[in-house]
Amino acid sequence: MAPWGRRPQGTSCSGRKIRESLVKEYSSDKIRNVLLAGHGGTGKTSLGEALLYASGATSRLGSVDDGSSLFDFEEEEHTRKLSVSLAVAPVEWREHKINILDAPGYADFVGEVQAGLAVCDVVCLVVSAVEGVEVQHEVVWHLADQLDLPRLVFVNKVDRERADVMGTIDALTKAFGTSVAPLHIPIGAEEDFRGVVDLLADAAFVYADGKATQEAVPEDLAADGAARRGALVEAVVENDEDLMERYFADEPIDAKELRAMLGQAMRAGETYPVVVGSARKMIGVDLLADLLVEAAPSPLDSPAMRVATPEGPGDPLEDAPEHAPAVFVYKTYADPFVGQVSYFRVAAGEVLPDVHLLNQRSGTDERLHQLFALRGKEHETIPKLCYGDLGAVSKLSATATGDTLADKSAPVTIAGIEPAEPLLAVALSPKTKGDEDKLATALHRIEAEDPTVRVERNPATSQTLLWGVGETHLNITLERMHRKFGVEVDTVPPKVAYRETARKGAEFEGKHKKQSGGRGQFGVASVRLEPLPRGSGYEFVDAIVGGVIPRQFIPAVDKGIQEAMHKGPLAGYPVVDVRLTVFDGKAHSVDSDEHSFKMAGALGLRGSLQAGDPVLLEPIGLYSILVPDTLAGDVSGDLNSRRGRLQGMESVGGGRSLIKALVPMAEMSRYAIDLRSITGGRGTFTVDFDHYDEVPPQIAEKVVAESKSAD
Repeated sequence: MAPWGRRPQGTSCSGRKIRESLVKEYSSDKIRNVLLAGHGGTGKTSLGEALLYASGATSRLGSVDDGSSLFDFEEEEHTRKLSVSLAVAPVEWREHKINILDAPGYADFVGEVQAGLAVCDVVCLVVSAVEGVEVQHEVVWHLADQLDLPRLVFVNKVDRERADVMGTIDALTKAFGTSVAPLHIPIGAEEDFRGVVDLLADAAFVYADGKATQEAVPEDLAADGAARRGALVEAVVENDEDLMERYFADEPIDAKELRAMLGQAMRAGETYPVVVGSARKMIGVDLLADLLVEAAPSPLDSPAMRVATPEGPGDPLEDAPEHAPAVFVYKTYADPFVGQVSYFRVAAGEVLPDVHLLNQRSGTDERLHQLFALRGKEHETIPKLCYGDLGAVSKLSATATGDTLADKSAPVTIAGIEPAEPLLAVALSPKTKGDEDKLATALHRIEAEDPTVRVERNPATSQTLLWGVGETHLNITLERMHRKFGVEVDTVPPKVAYRETARKGAEFEGKHKKQSGGRGQFGVASVRLEPLPRGSGYEFVDAIVGGVIPRQFIPAVDKGIQEAMHKGPLAGYPVVDVRLTVFDGKAHSVDSDEHSFKMAGALGLRGSLQAGDPVLLEPIGLYSILVPDTLAGDVSGDLNSRRGRLQGMESVGGGRSLIKALVPMAEMSRYAIDLRSITGGRGTFTVDFDHYDEVPPQIAEKVVAESKSAD
C-alpha cells in the first residue's frame, strides 16, 4: 500500500487540501486506539512521528524542534516547541490500523489528556531514560486507573547521555508496582545504544539507520537475558494451562503466542509491559508497533463507552457494535479553511457519509457530510468508520466538545470525562470597540472547543473573567483568540468580590427636599438598620402607621434603599446582611412623589450605615487540597501564612492526604500556580465558596485606600 505522504491530492472548495480516499476499511478487531501520554519532554510526539515514518505514512521523520512535526501543527506549538493540543494520526501496520493520539505533557493541558483517555483503548506511557518517572506520569497513571485502562510503557531516549534504563525500570516498579514487566534489555548504552534483546522472542534486534536485523543474543547479555526471560515467560504463561505445560516440557512457544497471552494480562490490568528504545534513532519503534497489534485491545476487547445518567456515568452501552450509529465528540477545533472540525469516536454501530444524527444536548439534527481520517491538520476522506474507530467531520452547526450524536430511533448519550476544573482567572478588557463587538463570539467558540476553559461575567465586580487550568493555558487561549478570531484584549487580575455591612444597629432620618420653582420634591423616611447573620441578605420591613408615608410611596422607599446598597460607604462594595425598617416619615400633599421617597430611602440607608459601624467583608472559600503525604506539612504551613484555618486532614490512600481549610479567597488568586510550585505539580485542589467574614482592620484599610485612589 502506498504511503499516505505520496497519495494523490484533491482540493476542497475551501482551499484545504484533502486526500482522496485510499485508506482501507478496517473492521473493529483490526483497530487499535493508543494514547501516547506522560511528562513533557519525554519524546511522545517524536515517538508518534517515528511510528508514522516506520509505517510509511510519511516520507521523512518529522521533528518538534524544526516545526515539521505532523502532530504539533498549531502556531503556538511551533513557537513554544511543545504540544498544547491533543492530535491524532492513523498508522497502518501489518494489516491493522493504529490510531495514535498524542497528548500534551504539560500540566496546564490535562484536559487534552482527559479527552484522549475518553476515547483510547490503551495508554502508552512514554518515559525518558534520562529523567525517569516524573510527575505527569503519576497524574496520567492515576487518571488511567480511574478508567481501568490497560497500560504499557515505552522507555525513550535510551541513546542519550546519562540514560539509565534499569534505573528507570526500578523507578517504574517503585511508582506503579511489581506488575511492571520489562520486555527488553538494551544493547549498548547512551550514544552506543544500537538495539535490544527481545525477551519474548529470545533474540536480539540490532538497528542501523532505523532498520532492524535479527541476531542471536550477545554473549555478554545471554545469562542475564535467560534469567529475565524465564521469569517473564513464567509470569505470562501461568494463566494458560496449555502454554504452561508446553513451557515446562521445553517445547517452543513463539513470540506471537507469548505476546497474545501478555495482551490478556495487560487487558486485565495484571501486567504493564515495558518496551525500550529511541524514537530519534528509530530503535524499538517497530517492536512497539508489533506489540500494539498483537497484544493491545481492539474496541471489541474493551468495554463499550458508558451511558450518561443524571447521577453520572452509568453502565457500558449494551450491544454497542450492533447498535444504531452514535458518535462521541471528544474534541473540536476551529480550522481556518473548513470551519469547525469535530473529532469523534464511533461509540455505537458504524457511520457512513451524509448520515443524519441528532445532537442529544442541543436537539439539533446534524448531517455528517464528508468523513475524514486526520493526520495532524491534514484530512483524508474515508467512506466508512466502523465501531470504535476515530474520525472527524466538519461544519457541525450546534455541536461542542463532549456532545453525543445518535440515531433518532435509538437515542443515547455517552458519558464523557469530567474536565479538569479551571482554577486560575484573568479579567478581560477589549482593546478597541471592534474587539468588544467580537469578544463574546470568540469567547463562546473558545469555550465550546475547550471544556477546561470557563467564561463568566462577575456582576459583583463588573468584570468578564476567563478561567483556565494554569498561566500557560490562559496565555495560549488568549493567543488563539487573537489568531483565530482577531480579538485583542488587555488582562488584569480579577477583583475580589468584597461586601460591606454594619456591626451594630442605628437609625437615621432620610430627608429629600428640593425647591427650584414650580412643583417641589419632598419626602422624609426614618429607617432603622439592624445587622443580620452572615448570608441572610437583605430584609425590608414596613412599620409605618397612621399614614405618615402614603401606602403608594412605601415601595419607592424600598427601591431607593436597594439601589443605594449597590455601593457601600467604605470602599463602594455592595451592602449585605442587613434589615431596614421604615418606621416614620413625612409627606407633602403636593410635592411628594415616588422619586422623593426613593431618594429619602437611599439617604436613610447611607446615614444609618455610617452610624452603624460599617465593616468590610471578604469571601471565604472551603479548599480541598490533595497532596502527597510527605508534602502535607509544607502545604498546611503555606495555608496558615494565607490566613487559612485548617478544618481537617485525612489520609486517602496511595500516599496522599486530603487537607481541608477555610481561606480568604483574596489570598488564593494564584494558588493554582503556587500549589504546583510547592508540590512539584503533584498537588490538586477544588474550592467552594463558603461564607463572608470580616476583613482584618489593617487589610481593610489597604482595600479602602486602593478603592479611593482608583476613584
